[in-house]
Amino acid sequence: MTLRRAALWQLQHPLWLCPFRPFFALALIWAWLVMLLWGGFLFMGWPLPAVLGGPFVWHAHELLVGFGTAAIAGFVLTAVPEFTDTPAFDAAPVRRFVALWLVGRLAFWCSGWWPTAGLALAGIAHLALLLGLARLLAPRLWQDPDRRHLSFLWMLALLAALLAGFYVDALRAGEPLRWLHAWLGALVALIIVAMSRISMSVVNASIDAQVLLDRLDRPPYLARPPRRNLALLAVALCTAAEFIQAPGQVTAWLALAAMCAVLNLLNDWHVGRPLLRRWPLMLYGVYGFMALGYGVGALARLTQAFSPNAGVHLLTTGVLGLNIYIVICIAGYTHAGVEKDGRPWVLWGALALMLAAVLRALAYVAAPTALWMGLAAALWCAAFALQSTRMLPVFLRPRADGREGCAGVLGKPG
Repeated sequence: MTLRRAALWQLQHPLWLCPFRPFFALALIWAWLVMLLWGGFLFMGWPLPAVLGGPFVWHAHELLVGFGTAAIAGFVLTAVPEFTDTPAFDAAPVRRFVALWLVGRLAFWCSGWWPTAGLALAGIAHLALLLGLARLLAPRLWQDPDRRHLSFLWMLALLAALLAGFYVDALRAGEPLRWLHAWLGALVALIIVAMSRISMSVVNASIDAQVLLDRLDRPPYLARPPRRNLALLAVALCTAAEFIQAPGQVTAWLALAAMCAVLNLLNDWHVGRPLLRRWPLMLYGVYGFMALGYGVGALARLTQAFSPNAGVHLLTTGVLGLNIYIVICIAGYTHAGVEKDGRPWVLWGALALMLAAVLRALAYVAAPTALWMGLAAALWCAAFALQSTRMLPVFLRPRADGREGCAGVLGKPG
């Protein structure tokens, strides 16, 4: 009753029970809000914040940095305690991180009116958020006996360095968009790192369910480090080549190498019928779009028949958007004490995002361009608006099982 009566900003409110709640709520709202504003700008002439670099920089920044950072913060603050078998983080530092995220949004949106002050404040807020997360997580990651999850720390440091480069270039009136492309490559690498942990739980749970049905033993699924490390290396080389503006042929062949490395990574997933269940199959689709994005980008550079941005949008919509959507479903329900299965809307939203990715890429290779772009934006908004209507109430109310904190359903690990 105390939780229900608490105001939204008070630490006693259910929103602050677990770190994923405020950040996943912000990510959901930001996903469809930013895309709605972007669609209004493209098709109806709505005004956008006048940031340095123009509307395309605003669009990329708010989806990659705004949407992406909220999802990253919610994930690592909830997952690292689980991975390291340590207590959940208190609500007080989480609320400070949320404040930094909000300051970053406001300052960047105002940077067109106050370029130096707005960009500087946005940069300070975002870097404080990323480095603050790293500082909070570092002791637990480092003290883990096997130090199996230190890669999360290195990825946060890399994201902070790339974002610092973006703001320095923006303040110098340079070309900040290249830093956002590099940020996307770093996000893809982070997804590979995170998926190796998530998939071990999701795929093996599907295998266990199939064993109960068939009454036959099946070997467990293992996310093997050699294949993962090869994929990370290929993605890093492709991203670096694009960042330094290497000749198109070089970047193209490295993109093809990234595609092959991701497809090789998928060989670990071929576990038979358990793969055909909803959750493993949706996560498998993330890797499928990852390979397709690098492959389409390589084809564009080799043939020069269409823009490499077709591949970029397969990575943003089909990889980043779909992955965040799925993780919010899995972690959001599980750590709120709610069973995640038996919800048809989840699959419909995932299919909408997959179709949005295909249509957005198609806009670069087939006419009418405006039609494919408009449909893609509408499908993206529909998927995240649907998820918002279903999951925001979960984040704003006490746990369904009456427990506290971030424990999984019935107090079991997520």
